[in-house]
Amino acid sequence: MKTPLLSICIATYNRASYIGETLDSIIPQLDDDVELLVVDGASTDNTEDIVRKFVKKESRIRYVRLSAKGGVDQDYDKSVELARGEFCWLFTDDDLLKSGAVAAVKTAIKEGHDLLVVNAEVRDRELSVILERQRIIMQDNKLYSPNEMECLFIDALSYISFIGAVVIRRSLWLSRERESYFGTEFVHVGVIFQKPLPETALIIAEPYIIIRFGNAQWTSRIFDVWMFKWPKLVWSFPEFSDSVKRKVCRREPWRSAKALFHNRALGSYTTAEFRMFCPSDTGKVERVIAYVLSIIPASLANLVMVFYFSILAKPAHMALYDLLYSRNAGMLSRLLARSLGVGSR
Repeated sequence: MKTPLLSICIATYNRASYIGETLDSIIPQLDDDVELLVVDGASTDNTEDIVRKFVKKESRIRYVRLSAKGGVDQDYDKSVELARGEFCWLFTDDDLLKSGAVAAVKTAIKEGHDLLVVNAEVRDRELSVILERQRIIMQDNKLYSPNEMECLFIDALSYISFIGAVVIRRSLWLSRERESYFGTEFVHVGVIFQKPLPETALIIAEPYIIIRFGNAQWTSRIFDVWMFKWPKLVWSFPEFSDSVKRKVCRREPWRSAKALFHNRALGSYTTAEFRMFCPSDTGKVERVIAYVLSIIPASLANLVMVFYFSILAKPAHMALYDLLYSRNAGMLSRLLARSLGVGSR
């Protein structure tokens, strides 16, 4: 069998409501150089039934059901191990590919890069409202040599937290340390930045992906992910100076009263998170502030943050969407946003 140039690798779990639409956006773009591999982490809904219907119609789709749920990091790593392509596109199970996406990636692969980062358009959960037309605002593709990893880190790391943007040489992935990044939620970031790439990386400026914003599997654990797991990972890379890492995120964002207030407005910070995450070595004043912020009426915090983001220019649209469609958004928040002509459908 001919070795495919590209494997589109989807790790999925309980995404019956979305994965059919995702596959529909990919299948018309498949050809003899491209395979589509779906690795199912033992879904308990009817994800398997949906994917197998596609498998019957399209020979270039492979479906592998694992015996147990391994977690997002382990399942994506498994998908790369099982892939047959020279490159792996680590795509998501609820987002969409625009027409021409696969052709553009294949063209870029043939230029000899180790890593491609594919830009995206961001929409709401129903895909009816465009929140951002480009996640990385740029006119032209941008190339990074192996000695420009620091620039890539600064320019793209926040976006690369979205795994669906990543197309990577399979042999490179398999040659690098992965297990130490299991459980971080961002194994791909660890693989990419643990040391310099042997060859170039390219950011594709055209937004060929449509992201379904606010639909991540770990949304219920968002405070832990962004306040602890993400900064711990970002600050773990020895290749980069503290000043470079600081441009991506704070080392301990949970110490920021503004960050806690924002999370309170979203409903992701409560007294439960305070008790669970506030370290014992936190100063007395910090602990008092952190506690008070955990009990402020969430609807009030939401209203304040909606007002704050409503008077900001881009890129506040995604932040507003998060606030207005969180469980803490009250009528006043929505009326305020509507009166200012922002954030509403």
